[in-house]
Amino acid sequence: MRQPVFLGGGEGGGSAAPGGRVEGDPGLRDEGSRSGRPEPGPPVGRPGAGTLGPLPRDPIARGGRSAAPTFYVAGFWRRVAAGIIDLAVLAPVMLLLTWLAAVVTGIHLPPANHRGLDFWLDMILAREPALVGGIGLAMAIAIIYLFLFQATTGRTPGMRVLRVEVIDLFGESPSILRTAARTAGYLASAATLGLGFLWVGFDSEKRALHDWLAGTYVVRTDGAGRSRA
Repeated sequence: MRQPVFLGGGEGGGSAAPGGRVEGDPGLRDEGSRSGRPEPGPPVGRPGAGTLGPLPRDPIARGGRSAAPTFYVAGFWRRVAAGIIDLAVLAPVMLLLTWLAAVVTGIHLPPANHRGLDFWLDMILAREPALVGGIGLAMAIAIIYLFLFQATTGRTPGMRVLRVEVIDLFGESPSILRTAARTAGYLASAATLGLGFLWVGFDSEKRALHDWLAGTYVVRTDGAGRSRA
């Protein structure tokens, strides 16, 4: 039976997830040490008097299964840096495909001498087909990019560079269904004017809105990122 992973503190602070523990926290390896009382020593008796020595206290031997690994969640700025790298990868592809779509369909933005903020606001309010189509195509490219990389490798190129990855509640790579839910959750995070992404900086478990919706975490994969509980 799978068991939830233990989460250590994230970069820049943050408490462990419910049911988890911070690596190195004393007194959480067995029930006897949770009370804070000194643990009793081994029983004393004469050799051959039938007195048993102390039983093994290793949770692996007692529980019949290996202990869950401890993961450390990635901090806000590490995730921002990974996002910037992914955006740098995506931007040229988006521009190229949008330009090709405009050439094929013959739909272009109306000519203007000055394309300032007022121009773009007018285009948005008027639901200019060229602008709406370009935004829709760019979003589709981003969604496909995020889904494919996270479904196949558990992380995007930006995450790979920053040594982070996506896991589920059991420390495993997310399933296809969970990855699809997380990818759709990006739209929800964007629909909140980006607050769903910024929530990582305030959440104790460093989870964005799409992480909460899909039941995922973004954890570090460097040497200090995981260990055995």
